[in-house]
Amino acid sequence: MMRRLSERLASGETVLTAWSAIPDALTVEAVAAAGFDAVTLDMQHGGHHEDSVLRSITPILHRGRHPIVRIPVGRFDMASRALDFGAEAVIAPMINSLEDARRFAAAVAYPPRGERSWGPTFALPRSGESGWQNWLDTAKGRTLAFAMVETQEAFELLDEILAVEGIDGIFVGPSDFSLAWTEGKAIDPSLPAMMEAISRIADRTRAAGKHAAIYSVDPALVGRFRDMGFSLFAFGNEYAYIAHGAAGMIAKAKGGVGERD
Repeated sequence: MMRRLSERLASGETVLTAWSAIPDALTVEAVAAAGFDAVTLDMQHGGHHEDSVLRSITPILHRGRHPIVRIPVGRFDMASRALDFGAEAVIAPMINSLEDARRFAAAVAYPPRGERSWGPTFALPRSGESGWQNWLDTAKGRTLAFAMVETQEAFELLDEILAVEGIDGIFVGPSDFSLAWTEGKAIDPSLPAMMEAISRIADRTRAAGKHAAIYSVDPALVGRFRDMGFSLFAFGNEYAYIAHGAAGMIAKAKGGVGERD
């Protein structure tokens, strides 16, 4: 049985997740075979929906990858459904208040810590484990809840969000963060002026004993973000993977033709 995502992050590993926007289980299967450690199904800006999440988690697990789901804004009910489908982690966007953080944390935890109702209908058999009581006893350790910090409001409330029991980590959305940082003037996820703030997010998250994650539009920035203290990294999507792969193959084909002309 593969190690859980929570275990890998707790041990200090660098974990790379693919980003899936196309709501098709066959496409997700191909992405899961590409070599990433995990696959994130995006319900916020991607096309994934409840049915595609339900059907896409199986091929992710089949390939030995970790299934992660980013829910739509405010859909905390979907957070618990994603876990019931077998997701190992849930990312909640636009956590801009303590109320948002508390509602999210409540949705992913069973009583008395939270308000998640019982029903791992798909998650338990997909896990390969057995026994309802064992599942309940180990529920907290097997799943993760990442609150997204991507606004000035969230940045100013970071310590309070981190203090909410049940929030396991922070996921930085640098594109929206740059929009907030420039007061709506620019989208630049690599904006130099905000890198110190992003570094502070990682420092404070790790100081709270929690996991720091980030979307890296430029994969070359992963090393820099790792030095800041981030450990879970997302980059690309199906369009980028196809485009880069195709560009490389076309270049090789044209190079081979050129050698013979």
